[in-house]
Amino acid sequence: MNKILPLMIRLLAASLLGLLLVAGSARAEEVTLNFSNADLVAVINSVSQITGKNFIIDPRVKGKVTVISSKPLNEDEVYNVFLSILQVHGFATVPTRNAIKIIPDATAKQNSAPFGSKEGDPDDQLITRVLKIKHINSAQLVPILRPLVAQQGHLAAYAPTNVLIISDRASNIKRIDRIIAEMDRKSDADIEIIKLKHAFAAEVVRLLSSLSTISPDQKNLASAQVRFIADERTNSILLSGEKSKRLRYRAIIADLDSPVESSGNTHVVYLRYADAKNIAEILTKVGQEVIKGESINADNIKSGANPGTVSIQADEVSNALVITAPASVYPSLRAVIQQLDIRRAQVHIEAIIAEVLLDTSSEFGVQWLIDGTNDGYAALSSRFSGTGLPIEGLIPGDNSGLAAIPDGLSLVLGSIDDTGISFVTLIRALAGSSESNILSTPSLVTLDNEAAEIIVGQNIPIITGESTSGTSPIDTANPFRTITRQDIGVSLKVKPQINEGNTITMTIEQEVSSVSAAALIASDIVTNNRLIKTTVQLEDGELLVLGGLIDDKVVDTVQKVPLLGDIPILGALFRSTTKSKVKQTLLVFIRATIIKDPKIARTLSHRKYNYMRDIQLSNYDEEKDQDRAVILEPLEPLE
Repeated sequence: MNKILPLMIRLLAASLLGLLLVAGSARAEEVTLNFSNADLVAVINSVSQITGKNFIIDPRVKGKVTVISSKPLNEDEVYNVFLSILQVHGFATVPTRNAIKIIPDATAKQNSAPFGSKEGDPDDQLITRVLKIKHINSAQLVPILRPLVAQQGHLAAYAPTNVLIISDRASNIKRIDRIIAEMDRKSDADIEIIKLKHAFAAEVVRLLSSLSTISPDQKNLASAQVRFIADERTNSILLSGEKSKRLRYRAIIADLDSPVESSGNTHVVYLRYADAKNIAEILTKVGQEVIKGESINADNIKSGANPGTVSIQADEVSNALVITAPASVYPSLRAVIQQLDIRRAQVHIEAIIAEVLLDTSSEFGVQWLIDGTNDGYAALSSRFSGTGLPIEGLIPGDNSGLAAIPDGLSLVLGSIDDTGISFVTLIRALAGSSESNILSTPSLVTLDNEAAEIIVGQNIPIITGESTSGTSPIDTANPFRTITRQDIGVSLKVKPQINEGNTITMTIEQEVSSVSAAALIASDIVTNNRLIKTTVQLEDGELLVLGGLIDDKVVDTVQKVPLLGDIPILGALFRSTTKSKVKQTLLVFIRATIIKDPKIARTLSHRKYNYMRDIQLSNYDEEKDQDRAVILEPLEPLE
C-alpha cells in the first residue's frame, strides 16, 4: 500500500498538469503546450491523454523537457511536436497495432518501423522506405548519400533490383528522394560492367583496342566510339559509350568469353613486355606458396586430396611461359602475370657539364755567377729556382747547358775566361695564358629501374714501369716496358626509378676526364678528372644541379737577395718574381624526361635528329662536299 500511494500521486499530478494545458484555448480540442523542466514520462502521459494514443515506454526513456508555445495546437499538431521532442532527446516511436513503442533511436531501425510513406506521415516519424533507381547504379549513390543520412539511420543498396533501402525520419527521406530524382536521369553514355567467366579481362581489352583503332579519316567520329577498361581484380570489363555502339562490343565479348580446349593442366602464356626468365623465377615461388596454402586447406585435410605441383618453364626464344599447374592454382598465377606483364615507361636522361678554366702566369728573374778560381767552383752567385735553368749549366764551353734552356725569353750576358775571372748574367722573362670553355651534354635512354651507361672518349696508354739499360749485360739484353690503359673522356652511369606522381629517383655516376696540358714537369702524362656520385630525386622534365666547384687560386712568389733585392729599380737585378692565377668554374646539371608513350619518344628523337642535321647543313659546302659528304635525310613532320 505504501508503494502504490506515491504512484497514484504522480499520476494525479500528471493528469492535473494535462488539464491545465487546456486553459486559455479558444476551442476544447486545442491545447497550448508549456512545459518547464518537466519529466519526460509525465509529458508522454499528457500527450497520451490529449491524443488518445497508447504508449509503451522503454525503461531507458528518461529526461527533462522544456517546451514553450504561444498558440494553441490541435491533436495532430501536438503529436508532431511530441515526435520532435523525442527526436531531440534521442528517442523514436514505432507504431504497433494497439500501441506505440517509444525506444532509443539506436535500436529503432531494428524494430518494426513503418514501411513506405504516406502524405500524412509526420516529418519526425521514423520510417523505412525502398527507393527504385531507374537509370544509374544504386551502389554508386551510397557513398554520395551516406553523409545526408542521420547517424542512427540506415542506407544500403540492393544491386539485383537496383534499389536503395533507407531508414530515417520521414522529412529527411523526402529530401533524399528529391536529390535522387535530380541525379537519376537517362543518358546515352552509360557505363556497364561485363563479368567474364573464361577469358581474362586484360587480354580481351587488348584485342578490342586493336579492333577499334581509328583510321586517320575517322577522327571526327572518335567521340562516338566505345571505351573499355579492364578491372583485373574482378575480371570484368567496363564499357562506356552509346547504347547502340555497346551492343556490338557486347556480342564480341560474349563470343571471346567462351571455354577453350585445354591440353590437361599445361598452359602456354606469351608475354608482351616482361622477360620470361625473370617472370618464371617469380611465379615458381608464388606457385609454391599457393600450393602450400592449398595443402593446409581444411577440405583437403579431411579428404586427403593432393593439391598437386607447379612447374614453370621459360622459353626465351618466343618469350613465353609454359605453366603446368592444377586448375585451382592456375588462375592465381595468371593474375600475377597480368599485373607484371605491363609496358614499362622509359626515361631520357641528359647531363650538362659546363666548365670554364682561366690560367695566367708571369715570370721574371735575373741570376748572377762570378767564378774567380778557374776550377769550376763559384766564387759568387745568385740563383733562383723560379727562373728555371740553373746558371751553372752555362759555365762549360761545350754548350751542353744551352739545350736545357726553358721556355720564354732567356738572355745570357757575360764573359768566360779560362785564365781569369769569369762572370755570367742570365735574364729570363715568361708570360703565359690558358683559357678553356668546355660544354658536354651526354644523354641516354633507359627503361624504368634499369641501369644504363654511356662512354665517349679515348683509351690511352700509361707507362707503369720500364727497363732499357742496366749495370749487367742481362739487363741490357732484355729491355721491357709495361703499360696500362685508361679510359679518358665523358661517361654517364645512371639508374632511374619512376615513383608516384611523376617523381624520378636516380642513382648517378658522372665522370669527365682529360689529359692535362700542364704535364711538362711530370715524368708521364697527367689526367684531369671530375667525378660525381650521388642519388637525387627530381620531377619529370625538371633541371637539377648535381654539384660543382668554384675555385679561384692566386700564387705570388718572390725570391731575392737580401737587401740588394729591396733596392728600388736596381733591386730587380737581384730578384725573381713568379705570379700565377688559376680560376676554375665547374657545374653539372641533370634533366630527366619520362617517356610514357610513343608520341613523347618521337618528339625527343625528332628534336635530336634535326639538331644533328642542322649542324651538318651549316658545315656543308655544295661544291666541295657534294660527292663525299653524308647528310642525314629530313624526317616527316610530326602530326
